[in-house]
Amino acid sequence: MEWRIVAKKSLVVGLCAGVLAIAFEAMSVSTAMPAAADDLGQKELYAWVFSLFVIGMMATTVIGGRIADRHGPVVPLYVGFGAFAVGLLVSGFAPTMAVLLLGRTLQGIGSGLINIGWAVVLAHAFEQSERPKIMGLFSTCWVVPSFVGPPISAWLTRTLSWHWVFFSVLPILVVAAVLCARPLAVLRQQHNHDADGEQPQPVPYWAALATGLGVAALQFAGQQFADAQGSLPVTIWLALLVGAVLLVVGVPPLLPAREPRDQSPSQPSHRRSLLAVLGARFLIAGPFFGAQSFLPLMMVEQHGWSLLLAGGLLTIGAVGWTTASWVQSRSISWLPRGRIILVGNVALVIGLAMLGLGASVPALWVGVIAIGWVVAGFSMGLAVTSTSLAVLSLSAPLAQGRNNAALQVSDNLGSSVLVAVAGTIYAAWHPSGNLSLTYGILMAAMVTASVVGVAMSSRIGPLRSLA
Repeated sequence: MEWRIVAKKSLVVGLCAGVLAIAFEAMSVSTAMPAAADDLGQKELYAWVFSLFVIGMMATTVIGGRIADRHGPVVPLYVGFGAFAVGLLVSGFAPTMAVLLLGRTLQGIGSGLINIGWAVVLAHAFEQSERPKIMGLFSTCWVVPSFVGPPISAWLTRTLSWHWVFFSVLPILVVAAVLCARPLAVLRQQHNHDADGEQPQPVPYWAALATGLGVAALQFAGQQFADAQGSLPVTIWLALLVGAVLLVVGVPPLLPAREPRDQSPSQPSHRRSLLAVLGARFLIAGPFFGAQSFLPLMMVEQHGWSLLLAGGLLTIGAVGWTTASWVQSRSISWLPRGRIILVGNVALVIGLAMLGLGASVPALWVGVIAIGWVVAGFSMGLAVTSTSLAVLSLSAPLAQGRNNAALQVSDNLGSSVLVAVAGTIYAAWHPSGNLSLTYGILMAAMVTASVVGVAMSSRIGPLRSLA
């Protein structure tokens, strides 16, 4: 049965519902967790609610990529739906913090499998010309919950209880699974028919686990940096050391497989282009989320904003992100994808530089910071969507899982490393009481990293499609 007679609209709506479920849960948990911690106790385990999610997600993103290349994307996608649903139930019914941590780990496992599943489905089920518009839809599904997630979560927590924040996501997940069922069944048959090609070298499972633990260790260190007062405890340095060792060992096996030895030197190196895309994603996501982690705190401390108003500033960045996701699929779709990534990275430098200017000179009009954050969000909508599409284009059909998993690793690793860097700067300079110097240096570090990202983006070059 040809794919064109299958209802693609049903698949797109179903995948969007799945992305919406994960995004809503991600945006809502932070709002509900203080109430959950008050109810369950053991607040010393609070940070692990987020860290264990990362461990599960990172490990299964890579494992799911290996499964998707060998057996198709349907298996990881539906196992992911199941694990995520069970995790929601376990979290919702959790009587203790330990059970909640188990539920969050299951949610992370499910999230990693779903994310890699839909990326490979996009590569296998849709033509290259269709993918930018669908990626725009996915980006919208990620951004909308940033508007409605926190207030809905707060209302549910206040009216019913924090448990219902988890339960409320289940209906969306069920709708996603039902809508995707028939199209995915056809897609699985097609993969079984076409799976006679050369399989890429499989990623070792230990590397997936080591990377997940390494990223979690860096995130834990970043959280501790942000909370540190005065001298830094030894646990921070230990977490940084363990995280760095695990990543040095675990990341190289996750990178795109080397090309055959007999390839002609005159042929373009797709792996070289892929590595440039992965490096660009690392240096795009990292500075953005490093700045985002401390932007609300900067507005509260320097400008006396309320937490609600400071959180609203993050929302307008999401508006820029959504706008750019649609722009890349329509207005500038004629521009080569590598150039769109470069333009997005340059815009990120400009946006972060405006934040740095506002941080260093707090007497300036506060709108400079607001506009800068919209520009930074716009840059992410261009660059993140385009790096995802670039990996889809540069990857052979039976290497989509591996290479898209590597992209997700780059994204999470960049965020963890730069958040840790931002936390280090904050902990080192904040005790001096000079807020302009503290936040000015922090934002300057993010600008510096994004400038390096511009250099990396310029190395991507033309993208010759394999998929």
